Amino acid sequence: FDDIDLPSAVKYLIASDPNLQVLGAAYLQHKCYSDGNAKKQARSLQAMPKLVKLFNSPNQEVQRHATGAMRNLIYDNAENKLALVEENGIYELMRTLREPDDELRKNVTGILWNLSSSDNLKDRLARDTLEQLTDLVLVPLSGLGSSGVIQQNASEAEIFYNSTGFLRNLSSASQQTRQKMRECHGLVDSMIHYVNSSLEVGKSEDKSVENAVCVLRNLSYRLYDEMPPSSLQRLEGHGRNNNSAMTGELVGCFSPQSKKAREHYLNADIVTFTEVSKDPKGMEWLWNPQIVGIYNRLLQRCELNKHTTEAASGALQNITAGDRRWAGVLSRLALEQERILNPVLDRVRTADHHQLRSLTGLIRNLSRHARNKDEMSTKVVSHLIEKLPGSVGDKSPPADVIVNIIAVLNNLVVESPMAARDIVYFDGLRKLFYIKKRRDSPDNEKSSRAAASLLGNMWQYTKLHRDFKMKGYRKEDFLSL
Repeated sequence: FDDIDLPSAVKYLIASDPNLQVLGAAYLQHKCYSDGNAKKQARSLQAMPKLVKLFNSPNQEVQRHATGAMRNLIYDNAENKLALVEENGIYELMRTLREPDDELRKNVTGILWNLSSSDNLKDRLARDTLEQLTDLVLVPLSGLGSSGVIQQNASEAEIFYNSTGFLRNLSSASQQTRQKMRECHGLVDSMIHYVNSSLEVGKSEDKSVENAVCVLRNLSYRLYDEMPPSSLQRLEGHGRNNNSAMTGELVGCFSPQSKKAREHYLNADIVTFTEVSKDPKGMEWLWNPQIVGIYNRLLQRCELNKHTTEAASGALQNITAGDRRWAGVLSRLALEQERILNPVLDRVRTADHHQLRSLTGLIRNLSRHARNKDEMSTKVVSHLIEKLPGSVGDKSPPADVIVNIIAVLNNLVVESPMAARDIVYFDGLRKLFYIKKRRDSPDNEKSSRAAASLLGNMWQYTKLHRDFKMKGYRKEDFLSL
């Protein structure tokens, strides 16, 4: 490259000799690897439209170098990304993706992944690429195609990784794009199949598994609000009143905590399973009971990749959130059949702040919907209190985590005397009073209000008043705001 500069390299792109085109593109690729000024200069020299025209050159070497140069030109450069899209680049890239050349497909999927980090391009990318990308890359390489097994060489593994990274970025965009992804034939199925097959062969740490689980988590966001009304109606069962009527009946003859009541509820849940779980297709996977087992296996088997376990607990948090009947059904399935509390609490012990957000959010949902609050209390109270700060020097998790933990304790205390007893036993009062008094910021104000509400509910247990007094607390401590 000694006797060549940017202007001549860009000129070579329109030469008639393919060797010169390769030289020009290779120089651009080399020069723009990490040089922001070179990227800017190349754009002003009109390199973008010239490279796009070479994406589908009859010469394979030219194609490879032109896409390689473009990959470097747009990396970390919003103006160049936009220029590529405006030159009809997405259409040309999708044409190139049909070529049976792994090097080329690595470049094309790498470019797509780079483009997808720009928020203003996500909706357009989803519109123009999803169906083809699913048919050409996701279905065949996830093993969803004819073989049923993942068979990827090293290049195909990279192509699949780039493509799932692209989807991961898109899935965090608008409601419109989430809908488009859920509805795209084969997209959700290939993510599920890839994760499932990877679990079967012990590859849960794989980076593409991480991307796929993040996609599933993002597509589960606001799921019950955004799913087709006909599907929601089926999940909500024969009118919402059934549930409340059943609770009403139960109060008369046996308490909701009793064994008979639990059986009664369980049968009501199972009736719905027979409607949904036979053979999920497409977006139905996102709310199907089988997916709870997949997330549970990820929580148990994925030891090193914290992003994957955070995404799995986040997806579980999404599908158990809110007042919908189905959120309750999946919560109880997670607790009673999947026995998910132990793996979740194992994660809580070693979690960083990011993970604690989704884990405590999930436990908060489970504690709302749990049938047996006593049993849940004995498992979770000590672990959660351990995470709360009790004095100025303590390491404190973010405010939303503290609020989640206190909300879990409150959900349990309202129905379980054992929860209140355990809070006292595991030194929870000292910590709750500390949090209640801390009001020096809007965040602390929030957790202070949550602690005050929980302490007010604790006071309702008259049998514990003696323990409270022994620890030096009076009625007004509990009931003052």
